[in-house]
Amino acid sequence: MESPKKTTGFVYHEDYLEHDTGHEHVERPDRLRACLQALSRSDFWDQLHHIEATPATLDQIYYVHDRAHVDRVKLHCQRAIPLDYDTPVSRESFDVALLAAGGVLRAIDQVIVGNVDNAFALIRPPGHHATPNRAMGFCLFNNVAIAARYLQSEHGLDRIGIVDWDVHHGNGTQDTFYADPSVFFFSIHQHPLYPGSGLANETGNKTALGTTLNCPVPAHSSINDYIRVFEEILAPKLVEFNPDFILISSGFDAHRLDPLSTIDITAEGFGDLTDILLSISDQICGGNVISILEGGYDLFGLSESVAEHVKRLISHNAL
Repeated sequence: MESPKKTTGFVYHEDYLEHDTGHEHVERPDRLRACLQALSRSDFWDQLHHIEATPATLDQIYYVHDRAHVDRVKLHCQRAIPLDYDTPVSRESFDVALLAAGGVLRAIDQVIVGNVDNAFALIRPPGHHATPNRAMGFCLFNNVAIAARYLQSEHGLDRIGIVDWDVHHGNGTQDTFYADPSVFFFSIHQHPLYPGSGLANETGNKTALGTTLNCPVPAHSSINDYIRVFEEILAPKLVEFNPDFILISSGFDAHRLDPLSTIDITAEGFGDLTDILLSISDQICGGNVISILEGGYDLFGLSESVAEHVKRLISHNAL
């Protein structure tokens, strides 16, 4: 009997464009429009399994965020008052943030039941800077952290791996799991750069020592520097931790064209990092991978990188 064809899931919802950050803000709806255009024009668009996004429930948001934080975000959105100097919101932003988190959870469901082998969530607002009690850095709710807790709470998985290659350190994700030995968090990021955290000596707290792995890299680092970190540092640690599922905080702002960083990576480079992670995931968790959009602010650099990333997710399924 022929085995079923492997597929890659894709999450997108037009309401993600309704989170209005203002005309000149770098985290703007055009980011998703550019990515959607690049994907829809590709020769692999028809191979994607489209997954309908539905909002996360408040109880699912509470897996990570305290009620006071959620209430604060809702109030600021109702009044369209920025949450901090670089995290503006509109009246639609609260509902969009629930839909963003929920889109990731629907992708997880599809992987768990076997309808897809991996998935990419083209969502906004991003999430990895949001701590349990603070919105910051364009982020309202921490999508990847909520996803990890969802896997544990509603799908019964024990150990979750999170790989964050956004050029900025995922401080909110680290804060969420810093004392939790059941979640492995890895971040490679430019340093010094916003938000200033993510030093190599930040490795976890108490019983979770060693389950946080930070690899700060200097300005003008190349894809060869990243590949060396992935193969020589991340791979053995991730294999040792042996997670049941891997979540990728896939920011593409380490692209050489990005206005917020000075790292020298191309779309092809992000594809190579994707291949390394997928190969690792095959060894340890049956290829169970969800990739979640974080940053990336040059429209061409972002859209070509997303297209290459998704292409590698699909082509890996064909191996």
